[in-house]
Amino acid sequence: MKIIEQRVLRGPNLYATRSCLLTIIDLQDLGGVYSSELDGFAERLLALLPSLMSHRCSPGHHGGFAERLRDGTYMGHIVEHVALELQCLAGSKAGFGRTRRVRGQPGVYRVVCAYRLEPVGIEAFDIAMALVDALAHGGGFDLEAPLAALRRTAERHAIGPSTAAILAAARRRGIPYFRLGDTGNLFQLGWGSSQKRLQATMTGDASNIACRIASDKQLTKELLKEAGLPVPGGTVVTSAEEALRAARRLRGIVTVKPLDANQGKGVTTRCCTPEEVQEAWEQARKHSRSVIVERFIEGQDYRVLVTGNRVAAAALRRPAAVTGDGMRTVRELVEIENRNPARGKGHGNILSEIVLDAQADAELRKQGLDSGSIPAAGRRVTLRSNANLSTGGTAEDVTDLLPEETRDICVRAARKIGLDVAGIDLVCADIAQPLEAQQGAIIEVNAAPGIRMHQYPGAGEPRDAGDAIVQAMYGDDNGRIPVIAITGTNGKTTTTLMTAHCVRQAGFRTGATTTEGIYIDGKRIVKGDCSGYWSARTVLTAPEVDFAVLETARGGILKRGLAFDRCDVAVVLNIAPDHLGLDGVDTLRDLARVKGVVARAAARCAVLNADDPNCVRMAGTLKDDVEVLYFSMDPENPVLLRHLDREGRAAYLQDGMLVIADGTRHHALLRARDMPSTLGGHARYNIANGLASAAALMAAGFGNEYIAAGLASFVSDGRSNPLRSNVFDVNGITVVVDYAHNPAAYAALAEMAQSLTHQRVVGVITTPGDRRDQDMREVGRTCAVGFDEVVIYESQNRGRATGESAQMMLDGAMASGALREAIHARLNGREAFRFGLSLCKPGDVMVFACGSSLSEVVEALRETDPASAQRIAAQAALPLPSSSPARVHA
Repeated sequence: MKIIEQRVLRGPNLYATRSCLLTIIDLQDLGGVYSSELDGFAERLLALLPSLMSHRCSPGHHGGFAERLRDGTYMGHIVEHVALELQCLAGSKAGFGRTRRVRGQPGVYRVVCAYRLEPVGIEAFDIAMALVDALAHGGGFDLEAPLAALRRTAERHAIGPSTAAILAAARRRGIPYFRLGDTGNLFQLGWGSSQKRLQATMTGDASNIACRIASDKQLTKELLKEAGLPVPGGTVVTSAEEALRAARRLRGIVTVKPLDANQGKGVTTRCCTPEEVQEAWEQARKHSRSVIVERFIEGQDYRVLVTGNRVAAAALRRPAAVTGDGMRTVRELVEIENRNPARGKGHGNILSEIVLDAQADAELRKQGLDSGSIPAAGRRVTLRSNANLSTGGTAEDVTDLLPEETRDICVRAARKIGLDVAGIDLVCADIAQPLEAQQGAIIEVNAAPGIRMHQYPGAGEPRDAGDAIVQAMYGDDNGRIPVIAITGTNGKTTTTLMTAHCVRQAGFRTGATTTEGIYIDGKRIVKGDCSGYWSARTVLTAPEVDFAVLETARGGILKRGLAFDRCDVAVVLNIAPDHLGLDGVDTLRDLARVKGVVARAAARCAVLNADDPNCVRMAGTLKDDVEVLYFSMDPENPVLLRHLDREGRAAYLQDGMLVIADGTRHHALLRARDMPSTLGGHARYNIANGLASAAALMAAGFGNEYIAAGLASFVSDGRSNPLRSNVFDVNGITVVVDYAHNPAAYAALAEMAQSLTHQRVVGVITTPGDRRDQDMREVGRTCAVGFDEVVIYESQNRGRATGESAQMMLDGAMASGALREAIHARLNGREAFRFGLSLCKPGDVMVFACGSSLSEVVEALRETDPASAQRIAAQAALPLPSSSPARVHA
C-alpha cells in the first residue's frame, strides 16, 4: 500500500464540520482483497489492538467493527479504524472516519480520519498503513516503539489542562480560537478587532510590567504592603550568610524561597534551625540568584483565583503526601500513588506526579524518615513543604467559605499588581475567618495561575475557572466580527470586492480575500490567489479588521477546509461547469456539494441564486434556524415568487431596477445602469453580482441607503478589480479584459460585448490546461457561437504539451458550425492580442481573456502602440513600460 496524496482539512469541509485528515491511498496488490480472505488476519489485528473491539462501525454496537473484519471488509476501511484507534491510545481521542472508493481508479480509496492534534493524526495514519500492510501480508508488527513515539508526539503538542478548560469554555460560548504555533499554549480567541490572546491562563490584557512585578516576590510584597494588605515580613538575600542573618533577625520560623521562580520550585517552609536555613537557601539558589527569607505564617495554604473584579474560586492546597500501611516503604507508597490515572508528568493531567528529590528528602528528615522508611499504618507522610499542585499536591474547594472581606483583599491585591487574572496565595489557620483576626497573610501573587485545582478538586465542588477567565475577557460577547463568505463558479471576486467596498463606505474597517489578493481596509497587502484557508485566516487574525468578506473558492475548500467554523452570511452565486474532473469533483452535483460547504456554514442567512437549480437545492441542506434569502435576474422566477409570497426576503431585477424585498415591502435601490460595474447596464453578470451583494448586505443588517450608495460608487476597473471586465479604449476599439475561463463566463462576456456595439465583436480566448478535454472544446464552441471572430491562444498549460490546449479549443470552435475563416489560433497571448486588434476597426469590441495580469496587455502594446500601453498602465496603476524595445516571446 502507498499514500498518493494527503491533505489536512483544518476547518469545516466536504466530509465533516470538524478537522479531518484526508488521505488517498493505493492498496496496490491488496486492492479487491477482503479481510475475510486472509487467514487469521482479523484475529492477529484484534490481538495487537484489542481496543478495536469498542468500535461500533456500521453495525452500530460494541464489537461491530470486529464483525465487519470477520465478515470481510477492504483494507482502506481497516486503515481508517486503526488510525483512529492509535490516536486514542496516544491520548488524543478521535472517532469520526469515512472511507470511499475513488471513482475510476480500482484499488484507490479516499480515507478520512478526524484528529484533535494534527501531527498526531498524520503520524498515526503512517503507523496504521505500515501495521495493516504488514499483517495483511502475513507478517508481524512490533507496535510498542511506534506507539511510544506517537505518545511522545501527543505529549509534545498537547494543550495543558488549564488552557484546555479555558478553550472548552470559549467553545461553549461560541468564541472561535486559533492556536498560534504548533506547540505551546498560545492562542488567539476571537476574530479581527475582537481578538484577545491567551497563553496558559495569562491573557493579553496582562501587561508585561504587571507580570514582571508578580515574578518579583519582594517587589510584590512591597506593593501589597503599600496598599495596606497583609504580607509577611522578610528580606532579599544573595548569600547563605545573609540568609542566616535574616533568619536570626526574624526571630522565629522562616520560609526560604527563590525571588522569581514559580510552581513552588525551591520553596522550603518551616525552617527552624541554621542548618535548615542553609539547606533551604541552597535549594532556592538553584532557581534564582536572589532568595527571600521571610517570616513563616502558621496555617494552611490556600489559593484564591481572581478573574476581572471578582473571586472566581478558592482552594485549600495540601502538600504531596502518602499514607503509611505498615508494610511498604515511602518510595513504594509514592510509586503506587503515581500510578493513579489522575496523575501525570508536568501539567498534562489533573494531578502531577510526586517526585522524590532533595527537597522531598529534606521534608522526610524533618519527620525522622527517609525514602526507605516504612511508616506506620495510617501515618500521613508529607513530601513537600509547599502545597503546589505542580509538586504533587492536592486541593479541596473552599470557595463558599471565603468572607467578603477576604474576597475584597484578594481583588485589591490583583488590581495593585495590575493583573486581570491572578492566583493569590494565602496562608491562615481558617479561611472562613477574616485574615486580620488570625494574622493570615498574602504569600504570593501569580500572573499565570494554574486552574486544575479549581476545575478538578480532590474534594469539594468543582468550579469552572476556565469559564470565569473567559467571562473576564469577553463578558457576554462572543469575540466574533461579522463575516460574509462568498462562493460560486463565476463572479466571486467582483462580488467580494463590491460587498467589501459597501461595508467600508459604511464606516467599517474591512478585510477581504479574493483571487487577486488580500485587502485590508481597501489596500491590497498580499498579491496572488488568496481565496483559501490561510488567506481567510490572515484576515481573521488581523487586529485592525472589523468586518470580513471572504471569497471562498472550490480549491481552498478541498485542500484545507474553511478557516472559520461559521459565517454570518453565506453567498452562493452560481454553479457552472469548471474544474470538473479534479479532486474527485466530476459532476455539477459534486461541485454543488463542495460549494454547499460554505452555505452550510451560515449561522444567520444563506443568499442563494434563485435562477440556478443547484443553488436552490442547497436551501434544503441548511440548519432550520438559518434564513434563506434569494436573488434573481427574473422577477417572474417561480422560486422567487413563492419565497416572496411567504414574506421571505430577496433581491431581484425589475425593469432595469435593483429591488430588495424585506419581507413586507419592496424597495427600489437604484437603476442597474447607475452601477459603474455594469458598464451602463450591459454587463448583466455584474447586475447579478450586485443583487447578490445587496442581499448579503441586507442580511448583515445594512440599511438601503448604505447598500445603494456602495453599489453606485463601486468601480470595477484595472486598479480596483483587475481582470474583471476592465474596459480600455485602444484607438477607437473597445477592449474588454476579463479573467473568463469557463463556458458560462464566456457566454456572459459575449452577450455583454454584443450589447456594447452594433459592429463586430472579436474574442481572444484561452483556458487553463488542467480542464477536461470536453470542457476545453466547449469553451471553443461557446466562443465561436458568441463572438463574430475568435482568436485562440494558450496560457497556463498546466501539464499539457504545447499546442494541445489550443487544439482542443480549436476543435470545439470548428465543430460549432461557425465560419472557419472566423476562427484563428495563436500560441502566444501577446501575439494573439495584437492579431485580434488587427481584425478590429474603430467601433468594434475586442474581448481579451487574460489568464495572468494586465501587464500582458501593456506588454502586447508596448512596441506597436506605446501611447496606449502607457495610458493603460497608468489607468491600472501598473509600472510604466520602458521606451526601449522589449523582446517578444514566441
